[in-house]
Amino acid sequence: MKIKKILNNNAVVALDGGEEKIVMGSGIAYQKGKNDIIDPDRIEKVFIKDDADQYGHLQEMLRSLPEEEIAVSECIIAHAEQELGVTFNKPVHIALSDHLSYALERLSRGMLIQHTLLAEIRILYPREFEIGQYAKSLILEKLQVEIPDDEVGYIAMHIHTAWANAGACHSSPELAAMIRDITEGVEREAGVRLNRQSANYERLVNQLENMLQTDDTTGIPRGELDPEIVRIAKERYPLVYGQACRIADEVDDDYGYVFTDSQLVLLALEINRLGRRMEDASSGLSSV
Repeated sequence: MKIKKILNNNAVVALDGGEEKIVMGSGIAYQKGKNDIIDPDRIEKVFIKDDADQYGHLQEMLRSLPEEEIAVSECIIAHAEQELGVTFNKPVHIALSDHLSYALERLSRGMLIQHTLLAEIRILYPREFEIGQYAKSLILEKLQVEIPDDEVGYIAMHIHTAWANAGACHSSPELAAMIRDITEGVEREAGVRLNRQSANYERLVNQLENMLQTDDTTGIPRGELDPEIVRIAKERYPLVYGQACRIADEVDDDYGYVFTDSQLVLLALEINRLGRRMEDASSGLSSV
């Protein structure tokens, strides 16, 4: 491969048998110029021109963003690919580098942006969140900037999206938002506010995630209850079943997701469990 254009010290546009590609690797352009042959031992990533817009965006990012920030972003991606056993597609290389650069600029100005799904991401996507924690340590080591956990959450979501696009996971960022809203509905109906760091909150989020999981082939929710159990539960718990229906209507309005009767019963049982816990709490506080 011959160099057509140098983007930065670690990235070039190259010609490979007449085909243009973006080639990345540590020091790949060091002491090199146009038409020089690329050292194959330095090649770490190769991107073909399969999508003109993405290809152009990647070129512009590599040319314009600080090299040290791009290098850190690529280290995070490489670590994530190794930990998850996948190869990510091109968009994450653009999205994560762009996000990291923007986040660092915000932090340098004292601007903090809260991640409203942080508690849910920590529970629902533990592997991605661990990678975000690795990124936090790496950014501190390489760039001397300590990012807050909110930024860890944003990085985790970028990794989760890349993992999903690689076909390796199935839950979506919308699911996390929907679970957060259902959780808030359960708290409202039960008259309790859970500590986001507590085991009770983690249990509720996990229960809701399991309740919303569907079969990959049929699309039907897994763990559907026996119709007789559903009938008995409706009769025995009419109040909390009605509260569950109220939450389900809100979810339908906001997300277009329709609960099954089994899911409504399971949701009602969660409201009942939290309500009873609140009644039995000896402290009389509204936080569990």
